[in-house]
Amino acid sequence: MKGGRRNKEIQDETAPLLPTQKVEDEAFHEFSGASFGGAVVNLSTCIVGAGIMALPATMKMLGLIPGIVMIIFVALLTEASIEMLVRFSRVENTPSYGGLMGVAFGRMGKILLQVSVVVNNVGMMIVYMIIIGDVLSGTSSSGVHHYGILEGWFGAHWWTGRAFVLLITTLLVFAPLTSFKRVDSLRYTSALSVGLAIVFVVITAGIAIIKLLSGNVTMPRLFPQVTDLSSVWSLFTAVPVLVTAYICHYNVHSISNELEDSSQIQPIVQTSLVLCSSIYIATSFFAFLLFGDSTLDDVLANFDSNLGIPYSSLFNDVVRVSYAVHIMLVFPIIFFALRLNLDGLMFPSAKHLSLDNRRFGFITVMLLSIIYLAAIYIPSIWDAFQFTGATAAVCIGFIFPATICLRDPHGIATKRDKILSVLMIVLAVLSNAVAIYSDALSIFHEKKEA
Repeated sequence: MKGGRRNKEIQDETAPLLPTQKVEDEAFHEFSGASFGGAVVNLSTCIVGAGIMALPATMKMLGLIPGIVMIIFVALLTEASIEMLVRFSRVENTPSYGGLMGVAFGRMGKILLQVSVVVNNVGMMIVYMIIIGDVLSGTSSSGVHHYGILEGWFGAHWWTGRAFVLLITTLLVFAPLTSFKRVDSLRYTSALSVGLAIVFVVITAGIAIIKLLSGNVTMPRLFPQVTDLSSVWSLFTAVPVLVTAYICHYNVHSISNELEDSSQIQPIVQTSLVLCSSIYIATSFFAFLLFGDSTLDDVLANFDSNLGIPYSSLFNDVVRVSYAVHIMLVFPIIFFALRLNLDGLMFPSAKHLSLDNRRFGFITVMLLSIIYLAAIYIPSIWDAFQFTGATAAVCIGFIFPATICLRDPHGIATKRDKILSVLMIVLAVLSNAVAIYSDALSIFHEKKEA
């Protein structure tokens, strides 16, 4: 029975091609499997996307100590939830997250996972485009306009505006990179992407340390500023951002299935989480140290003014350009899972997407068009993070893995697994319910004051 079910699930929309399918597509000829290093950089790129830009704002909200503790805590929960998915997938002999949800909860469970991935990844893609638009064309916050790189170099023209710049980026960068049909094909761009994220951290840290030694900055707040009940509720709005920053579950099976040795997937996950958590903590600490309470929702927007060091404008441009390119290279990794899951929703009985070029092209063009248009009209990455983090991301990262473990049809879950699963669900539901309530209350007060 398991062998028959696995053959059926080879067509699962959330799974990449398995060896029996590779012979059907010449693109897979001579592919012997992805390496450990290639898998680490691909998974790390999936994790370190736009979240790194919003984390300094969460550090400002939570304070230094609670902020660092929360980054580590969410990383540990993420590792535990992925370990559950991998272990149960091996027992069920299913090659995908969607297949595992289908085994545990039937067709509706699989559809629910696919919808969640589509919502989460579309939100993340929009965030990526918003950041690129902020960096290259500028953004406005609290009535202040922060100039983009192209505005600073050439002035304000129609061809330096957000709509045109994002259109050119979509056509010349995103369209070619999203045309690959295998995750491992992106290993070199992923390695470059992680390297650029590290460049951003190193430059930010260097500037902050220089200013600290010269006495031009003060140590940031260690704990949050709590003045009344509403300020307590507002702290929970940081939770969806933290959750979103670690969501990579939808690509774990894809990466695992392409490995030379699939048993390496858990060490790969652990290595990636250590690397990404280190980048997150360093970025949040040094950016908060550098900008303090002036830290914006998208910290890249802070790099448009005099930093108080020699060659300030040069460092500003290097930081923003390096991270804009990083985001461009992250985009296809997240897009990979988005396209597969949307295809599964739209064409559940069709052959694998990589074997149908017409369907592959249609879905790619449709998604790129929707994401491009949304990025022009959504003003803030915080808004997008709040929506996806409080809804789809928390389901993908914690609620679905925990419910699979609690269902436990083969009796392999330990007592620790079940306690941890209940904890994940309770924390996810309560924290995000409070975050949504706090956001709604804030919007209500803003409209009332207006």
